[in-house]
Amino acid sequence: MMTKLILKEIKRPIASPPRSPEWRRWTDRGIHAAWLGHSTVLLRVDGFTMITDPILSRRVGIYLGPMTLGLKRLVGPALRTPQLPHIDLILLSHAHMDHLDIRTLRKLENAGTSVVTARLTADLLRGRRYKTVREIGWGEETRVGPARIRGIEVKHWGARMRTDTYRGYNAYLIEIGKRRIVFGGDTANTDTFRAIRSSRPVDLAIMPIGAYNPWIHVHCNPEQAWRMGSEAGAEHFLPVHHQTLVLSREPVKEPIERFVQAAGPHPDRVLTHSIGDEAHLS
Repeated sequence: MMTKLILKEIKRPIASPPRSPEWRRWTDRGIHAAWLGHSTVLLRVDGFTMITDPILSRRVGIYLGPMTLGLKRLVGPALRTPQLPHIDLILLSHAHMDHLDIRTLRKLENAGTSVVTARLTADLLRGRRYKTVREIGWGEETRVGPARIRGIEVKHWGARMRTDTYRGYNAYLIEIGKRRIVFGGDTANTDTFRAIRSSRPVDLAIMPIGAYNPWIHVHCNPEQAWRMGSEAGAEHFLPVHHQTLVLSREPVKEPIERFVQAAGPHPDRVLTHSIGDEAHLS
């Protein structure tokens, strides 16, 4: 029985993404964002281009030569690596294999690209092949070009394997001029996002909404994600961490359906629903 399931999974095709973002039409003013799948978001903020937790491989897991031992995508990425624009900043939340994909990061190596990552994770990267690689922890800040990035405490863990439980894990607040964006990384329910709230709203909150059944102790559910983003002062939401990999038991479409319901009378504040969707804020 198990052999048949494994063979079925090997033969299962990866669905094509519903659409591909047309980033070449993006201007250098305002916030432009596209959900590429899982926790990977392509962002351009007033001309500065970032990507979060880039996972563009067919599978995520342990690489054994040309093979990957791990999870196969349900849907392909909305953009392949060669289709991406120049990336100014790669933002990595933690070392889990569905967030820090070595194969994708090798393809993104560029002397003009900087990386900001969680504490004690830079050793997973070939740092000399990037412009800079900087680690930050909770409450710490760094600046890359016009972007100021602050590490935010979350309720998760950062180990890649059982032997590296020392690794850090973050959410981030990104500030570029008057723009404020939250990238929630991976987190269970927490009240730490309240500390972000200020007189200036958060323009966009990129929040994880899936993989909560039965992993609610390390992953928030959609209602908790909505509340945490709202506590940060978010005006708009881009939900991630769903519809891409089978990490849990809830139906594939349940997280986004519950998240839209959580928005109540303001469903227009949820800017993306499917892989490849774009969002634009002036």
